[in-house]
Parts: sequence; structure tokens; C-alpha cells
Amino acid sequence: MPSGKTHDAITVILAAPIFGATFLVTRDIWLSAVVAVGFLFGGFMFGPDLDTASKQYSRWKIFKLLWFPYRIFFKHRSRWSHGLVFGTLLRVVYFMGAVTCVAFLCTYAYTIFSGGDLPALWDFPRVWTRLRQHSDAALGPYGLAGLFIGMWLGAASHTFTDLAGSFVKTGRITEFL
Repeated sequence: MPSGKTHDAITVILAAPIFGATFLVTRDIWLSAVVAVGFLFGGFMFGPDLDTASKQYSRWKIFKLLWFPYRIFFKHRSRWSHGLVFGTLLRVVYFMGAVTCVAFLCTYAYTIFSGGDLPALWDFPRVWTRLRQHSDAALGPYGLAGLFIGMWLGAASHTFTDLAGSFVKTGRITEFL
């Protein structure tokens, strides 16, 4: 399995081609930049190795506590963490759920200490809707999709690098090619 440095180097090397390929398809420099940033974020911070004590995990610093349940629940290199179909989607859903839970706990603690009223449970989807509206205004109508595609490509490059490393290590490189 390639080291964290190898994964990081591949992420950096592929960022410009990802930008270029996206620009060739979309002819939109802003969307191409969003996809490239998503690719870098997916490769450096949001990749499949968040289920281990990896470089990606340690980069979250104090916020890595958000990923602790993910590490416990998912087996390393399973289809749920390294899978091309479900990996990134599951991490996005998990992250949104974890952020929502932390926001609820912080809001709950604040209302207890301040004596205010606790927001209703249906207020949280309204907040996510507002965040979506702000992201559409900042990133454009296809910005979130482009960001997700970039993150997916960053995670996919990680998975393909792991697969290639495994084939080379086991001497089955001809099967990979």
C-alpha cells in the first residue's frame, strides 16, 4: 500500500490535469477551479483513509474527533470506505450528520446556559437549505455537484493508487495492466 507521501504527491500531480479536463468539458473556468479544489480536498482531507490513524485523519487536528465514530464503524479498505461507488458519498452523508449533531449539541448547551428556547428539530433542515442557497450564490448552480465530483475523483485516485500498489506488491502487475 502506498505511503501518505505517495498519495499526496499523486494528488498534487493530478490536480492540474483534473482542472484542464474539467475546463475542456465545461468551458467554465470557475467550475473547473471548484472541481480542482474538491479534488485537492478529497485527496488531502476527505479520502478513504479517514478510517485509520492516517495523514488524512491527523490533518483534521481538533476536528478529527468528528471522524472517530467513522473509524470505529468502518473496516479499513472496505467497500464502504475505499469503494468507488459508496465511499465518498458515505463520507459526505456521515460528515453532514456529524456536523448536524455537533451543532444540535452546541445549540442545546447554549440554550441550557442562556435560558433560551431550544430550536425545533425541523429548524435544522431549514439551516441546511440556507447553507445550500449561500453555496449556490458563492459557487454557482453546479458548484456543489462540481465539488462532490472533485472529492470523488480525489478519493478515486487514492483507491486506484492502493489497487496498483497491491498488484505491484503481490507481483500481479500484469493483471492490473
